[in-house]
Amino acid sequence: MKKIRAAIVGYGNIGYYTLEALQAAPDFEVAGIVRRNGAENKPAELTPYNVVKSIKELDNVDVAILATPTRKVEEYAKECLELGINTVDSFDIHTGIVDLRRSLDPVAKKNNAVSIISAGWDPGSDSVVRALLQSLAPKGLTYTNFGPGMSMGHTVAVKAIEGVKAALSMTIPVGTGIHRRMVYVELQEGYSLDKVAAAIKADPYFVNDETHVMQVQSVDELKDMGHGVNLTRKGVSGKTQNQLFEFNMHINNPALTSQVLVNVARASMKQQPGCYTMIEIPVIDMLPGDREELIAHLV
Repeated sequence: MKKIRAAIVGYGNIGYYTLEALQAAPDFEVAGIVRRNGAENKPAELTPYNVVKSIKELDNVDVAILATPTRKVEEYAKECLELGINTVDSFDIHTGIVDLRRSLDPVAKKNNAVSIISAGWDPGSDSVVRALLQSLAPKGLTYTNFGPGMSMGHTVAVKAIEGVKAALSMTIPVGTGIHRRMVYVELQEGYSLDKVAAAIKADPYFVNDETHVMQVQSVDELKDMGHGVNLTRKGVSGKTQNQLFEFNMHINNPALTSQVLVNVARASMKQQPGCYTMIEIPVIDMLPGDREELIAHLV
């Protein structure tokens, strides 16, 4: 079996867990890791791998797994797609997904490549569950309640705010899809909490939620990668009222995100050129193994 050669672009929490997921996958091999500093201060676990500063320095890459901040996804995706390399990412600004899809789709098609965007657990695998539940009760309401837990996308957004030395953003479910954001920051010298808090609350990640910003001595003492979600849909199947469905999970945030990224990297090899979200991808394409054996086992 010819293995899929995957490159990891970015090596923070997502990059680290993506490497573990690739190591555990029977049908992948690691083509290399792209880091801002290349092989400088190379972590011990990367010793067996080619670590470079640019995707162009790697050979025979089938798919690039973008473990980069959300706001850098479009830039890195276009660079890889223009080289004919498939891309997958965990872009998590829900209101920007359609625009990103429209931006990457023509680039992917022009270069005979595939891009699968917003492939984390939300958006991502939760999106697939929401689509399934809506199909089971076409009329009704779905509530997505996150947490309590650390939001990686929100945390990265806070770290980019001027004056923030370190940060942690916790998502607290209030109910019926409403959330409270608890943001803990270490400040750089000379910056006021009021100014930094105002900038955080104005950021698109936070502007629509109740947000509380608190200064702490050590963010590391508060960190916990645990997270979770509760999805509930109440609606109508045909003409029958009061159909109720519920989906729950409690997870390590970056580990699950990385597993989803590897799953869709596999699926990217089976799609026609273009840009997709996870609800457009057959679930069976995300699994390793013989198709008929999977059908016999799962159906």
